[in-house]
Order: sequence, then structure tokens, then C-alpha cells
Amino acid sequence: MKIIVGLLIFSVVILFHEFGHFLFARLNHIVVLEFALGMGPTILKHKSKKSGTVYAWKLLPFGGSCSMLGEDEDDEGNEQEGSFNKAAVWRRISVVLAGPVFNLILGFAASLVVISCIGSDPARITQVEAGSAAEAAGLREGDLITRYQGNGIANGREMYIDLVMDGVPTDTVTISYTRDGKNYKAVYSPDIYKKYMLGFSYSETSDGVQITRLDKNGVLRKAGAETGDYLTAINGTEISSMEELQQYLAENPLSRGEVNITLRRGNRTIELDGLQPQEVTNGDLGFSFNMAREKLPFLQTIQYTFGDMEYWLHTTFKSLASLFNGTFTIADMSGPVGIVKTVGDAYEEAQPEGALITLMTVLNVLCLITVNVGIMNLLPLPALDGGRTLMLLIEAVRRKPSNRELEGRINFAGLMVLMVFMVYVTINDVMKLI
Repeated sequence: MKIIVGLLIFSVVILFHEFGHFLFARLNHIVVLEFALGMGPTILKHKSKKSGTVYAWKLLPFGGSCSMLGEDEDDEGNEQEGSFNKAAVWRRISVVLAGPVFNLILGFAASLVVISCIGSDPARITQVEAGSAAEAAGLREGDLITRYQGNGIANGREMYIDLVMDGVPTDTVTISYTRDGKNYKAVYSPDIYKKYMLGFSYSETSDGVQITRLDKNGVLRKAGAETGDYLTAINGTEISSMEELQQYLAENPLSRGEVNITLRRGNRTIELDGLQPQEVTNGDLGFSFNMAREKLPFLQTIQYTFGDMEYWLHTTFKSLASLFNGTFTIADMSGPVGIVKTVGDAYEEAQPEGALITLMTVLNVLCLITVNVGIMNLLPLPALDGGRTLMLLIEAVRRKPSNRELEGRINFAGLMVLMVFMVYVTINDVMKLI
């Protein structure tokens, strides 16, 4: 069942993206030859007598397409009335951008449903440590954090992501917050502590304790661990939950001594022996904050829905930046197989909480996927919507058509690179399962 749910959610995201292209093509009087869900051989198809568009369902349940007349530069219909390249350049730009924009619209709609049903998680301070630098700076329980280190904070999850990705600075912490409707700013030097670490973040799933992030120069990454691995034992002590891991580390703090780690990757067991923890200097915020959802009035529901979209966009851009600076690697990325598995796992883990929580969990994952698909498609790379938009903008600035043959070669080369990349991440996804 979880695979079916995963395929369904992934298909909805792709179908909505392609529907954006389809709708704006029709609005701009561009002939749509085929609107398809999936790739490969056609299973079912229907040709509209009115428009001539073929609606198809294809064998491979990954991806989709909206094929337009004259869209390919060598298409015989290139100069026919109703062809893509015959339309004004701004009309073509609107058609190309409609796909990613519709992904963001889908994300907003899903977030609105989630927040309307179970609320959002305002980044409200829940406790300030007595005697801490945060207390001395004036922070109090109940303060609502609006900015952290210059970045806007829409909810508790965004604050958490920033802390996980960047940590707490050891020199200066800058926090903007509201209290009783008034805005304040706290700037302070955080308390410092040193700790031995292996350099990873984790979360609990139904399959155990999963590694969700590896530090760029961390011990585990250097030893060969990968994001998505499951930690099953430390120094021979079996670990099956976050509680057991935290209890073990509390009773046996990491030190200069060697550590033996056992990981599970698919059906394989990986032993990493003789690891030497690194001594790391960290800053301490001096307070804890809310990450629990709470129901909100109507206007705040709308406000936090926009905030939720800001959070998903911020997370996506931060992840992309981490890919380029080496925090994440291509091996950490997921293709269609990994995405379907992620959705399926989220569905399976939420089921014991009831139908409502399961639905909200799946919709949250849908938000993550659709925003990522939208933003990734806006990257100015050949074969992506962003690359095609860039070519069209150049055409608009030059006020004359681009070299169709050259543009076709660039897009074809980009498509080949994209296909090789998709094959790589798909193989990587499969290897994590076996």
C-alpha cells in the first residue's frame, strides 16, 4: 500500500506541473499534441475530437509530458499556426514558467489544508535557561522569534533546520522577536561548550534510527557512512530507537576513546570500527522553542500558510547550497524511486496515529516534493524549464529568434546529461534498498 501511496503523490506532483504547461499553452492558443502521465510505452490513450490532443497514460509511473506543436526545433510544425515557436516570446515564457509556478500553487494549497486542520508551529520560546547569556540578553518565555542570524523564521521547523544545517555560532547570536505586539532584537555572545562528536544528525523511523545528515568533514562521512543509513549499534550495544541512542550517549559520552559503529544499508551490515570522535566547539542558544502545532484563527492560518511556503522554499534553497558547498553530495539526493519510498515510509509511520494525522503527514511530504520539483525546474540549465526560460529571455532582449538548431542541440545535450543523472540517482536509490 505504501508504494501505491508514494506513486500516487509523485504522480500528482508531476501531473500538476504538466497541467500548468498544458493550461497556459491552451490559453495562448498553442496546440497541445499530447498530455501524458508517465513515460515509456502507452497503456491507454484518448484523442479529443475537439482539440486533437491525445491524453495518454504510459507504462513507467515516473514523470509526465505536455508535448506542443513545434516545440522541438526540428518539428515539421515549427511554423504552423498554433505552434509553440510561432507564438510571441512572452507567451512562450508564460507557458514554460507555468509548470514550476503550478508546483508552488499545489504546495500552497496542501499547506493551507494542513494548517487549517492541525495548525502551525510558531517559533515561540518555551524555556530560557536560568543564568544563560540568552536570559541576560532579555529573552523570555513566550517571545515569538521572527528572525535568526538575519534569516526570517516562519515557524519552529525553520528555526530547527537552520540550527541543524548551520549550528549555533560561537561568537554572536542575533535574534529578532516580538513580545506583546512590539518588536525587539537580542544580540549576545552564546555560552560555549566543547563536546566529542561523530558528525551526524538522525531521526527515528519505523525501521530504526536513520542518519539524516552527515557533517562535511565529520568522522562518519570520512569513514564511509551515507545519508539514509540506519545506526544499529554502538560499541556492540544494539540501538533500535532514538531513546536508546540518547540514553547510551548520556551514560557513555563520546571521548577520545575509539568508537565502533554498526550501520544497516538496505540488507547489508556495515561495520565502522576504530573511529576517533572529534572535539567540537559549539555555541549554546540558552533557550528552547516550540515545534508543536497549534490551531490558529483564520487570518493567522493564511499568514502561516504563506510562512509555510517560505519555510519550504528556504529549506530547498539551503539544501541546494549545501549540495554545492559539499555538505551534501549527489549520493545524498533521491530520484523517483527514493521519492516514492520517502512518501511510502511517511505514510506507514503515520498510520498508527490515525487517518487525519496520516493524511496531514502525506500532504506535508507532498509540499516538500512539489516545492523541490518547482525550484529544481527553475534552475537555468538546458532541458529544464529554467534553462528554456533563459534562452527565451535572451531572444526577447535580442528581439530576434534564437538559432533553433543550436538551441535544439543545447537542449538535447542537457537532456542527455539529465537522463544520465537520473539513472545515477535511481541506481543509488535502488542500492540503498538492497
